[in-house]
Amino acid sequence: MTSRDRELWDDQAATFDDEPDHGLRDPVVRDAWRTLLRAVLPPVPSRVADLGCGTGTLSLLLVEDGHTVDGVDLSPEMVRRAQAKAGTFPRTSFTVGDAADPPLADAAYDVVLCRHVLWALPAPADALAQWVRMLRPDGRVVLVEGSWSTGAGLTGAETVALVEGAGLEPEHRSLPDPAYWGRTIDDERYVVLGRRP
Repeated sequence: MTSRDRELWDDQAATFDDEPDHGLRDPVVRDAWRTLLRAVLPPVPSRVADLGCGTGTLSLLLVEDGHTVDGVDLSPEMVRRAQAKAGTFPRTSFTVGDAADPPLADAAYDVVLCRHVLWALPAPADALAQWVRMLRPDGRVVLVEGSWSTGAGLTGAETVALVEGAGLEPEHRSLPDPAYWGRTIDDERYVVLGRRP
């Protein structure tokens, strides 16, 4: 990622949480994401790397449930806002860094979580290989992605193929419910879990 990318996301930080699925201000949307995360993450407590964490909304949902979360985002302004949200909340850290090559330890995480970032990386297979190295032996990746009506994104089949290419067994779940997005959608949105065979 470039300094231009960093500036772009810094500029978007002030309004990032205005989207229902970013800020999770609507209780229905917030509860939908909490329920989804509980369904795809291992039992509490686990250690989660939230890559491309934005303003830390998902990170804090996980911490509220008892997980330990290390968030990484390219944008210093996103990280500043995540830190402000977390305050003195325990079991959280937020660091400026590239999600494709995060400044986090190998073999240290039960979960690598990434939402709406993999599609934007220049070398998604290389990034996924790096994320797999960060996992403990029984760890998993959790990828929330989509193939959006704008033409951007990854199809579910493309993400499944990337997960298989990283040596993981994929599990694909569609996410068409408007409760996740705060509105009805007409494109493809999903989560793919990847676990070691």
